[in-house]
Amino acid sequence: MAPAGDREGYWGPTTSTLDWCEENYTVTWYIAEFWNTLLDELPMIYSCCIFVYCMFECFKTKNSVNYHLLFTLVLFSLIVTTVYLKVKEPVFHQVMYGMLVFTLVVRSIYIVTWVYPWLRGLGYTSLGVFLLGFLLWNIDNIFCDSLRTFRKKVPPIIAVTTQFHAWWHILTGLGSYLHILFSLYTRTLYLRYRPKVKFLFGIWPVILFEPLRKQ
Repeated sequence: MAPAGDREGYWGPTTSTLDWCEENYTVTWYIAEFWNTLLDELPMIYSCCIFVYCMFECFKTKNSVNYHLLFTLVLFSLIVTTVYLKVKEPVFHQVMYGMLVFTLVVRSIYIVTWVYPWLRGLGYTSLGVFLLGFLLWNIDNIFCDSLRTFRKKVPPIIAVTTQFHAWWHILTGLGSYLHILFSLYTRTLYLRYRPKVKFLFGIWPVILFEPLRKQ
């Protein structure tokens, strides 16, 4: 992680809670961290809570609502939001997010181990992509000074590829997408549809559904 406020741009002095390894205002005077400009932090908590709800409700009947779990996750989100905005401690956010991800991992492993073993490929691929992003994110944090020095010595097109925090966003987004497919596959299979994973243009995975099975 870099020291805050290494450069001042259009928006004035840097006052954000976090300032990552990407240099501020190097691409444009109007955007502090050009490559990292994606939704972050608290929306990660909210979206992960939705994933948790879906994974724990995938074996329920249609149109059922688990109000206890829903209330728990909403309360958790509100508490995390309030505390984080109050203390502005990045480690707190990371621990809370890590708890949600750990819950998802345990639930997913249970499903591919005991319920639908043939989904291991999709389940473990989503986890592997996510962990690769996590690895690059830590490399970006630990070796920030070395990466900045390296970027100054190489052409911009190569320097861009070392923005590992931005890769973290891309890979966690892809990992999340694959996990959504995993959740959809699990749910629709339980509802007696016949889902299949297909690849658009031989690259991008999607799920197609065949007609509902008759009882």
